[in-house]
Amino acid sequence: MIKYGSSSPRARLFRNERLERMTLVSFRTFAIIWTVILALAIRASWGAAAPLTAAGLIAVGIAAWVFFEYAMHRFFFHLKLRSAIGRRLIFLAHGNHHAVPGDPYRNIMPPLISVGLAIPIWLALSAAFGARGSLLFLGFALGYVAYDTVHYACHQLPVRGKLMGRLRRHHIRHHCSEEDGNYAITAIFLDRVFGTNVAAKR
Repeated sequence: MIKYGSSSPRARLFRNERLERMTLVSFRTFAIIWTVILALAIRASWGAAAPLTAAGLIAVGIAAWVFFEYAMHRFFFHLKLRSAIGRRLIFLAHGNHHAVPGDPYRNIMPPLISVGLAIPIWLALSAAFGARGSLLFLGFALGYVAYDTVHYACHQLPVRGKLMGRLRRHHIRHHCSEEDGNYAITAIFLDRVFGTNVAAKR
């Protein structure tokens, strides 16, 4: 671990400075990039379906993200690998966040990864469902934006309101508990459904 700036510790991931900088993203940059992507998705899907159908397709996309979020966090980010390369991969993907959870530039997925995954998903949905695929993608993307926004807020912003307080407590238990659990960031009910909820008393 090395020091960047005056007081914020940061786990160094790459020796190459360009690669290192590509692992960092500010909330402002995240907001600009994803505002543009969401606007493009709205434009691409405009008029593709009647309002109720469009709302349903967006809801399906959000639901798909919710389960993707849980599965990704549980089964990939916390995958137990024995090889040195495997452990290095998991540290690059997520372990560094657990090592330094307070780093504001690593509380959000780097655009290289998030946009790099979003584009193929959008293209695949569009190829399979035409313009309606953009409605599914819009829901999926909205789910992702909510996920990273909530995650950033859990670590960096003061808690206000019962809902945000509950989400933050749920996630902080994930960091502080010695047990694996509390993988969901937004749809925290999934941890109860799948038996991975970390109770406060534990």
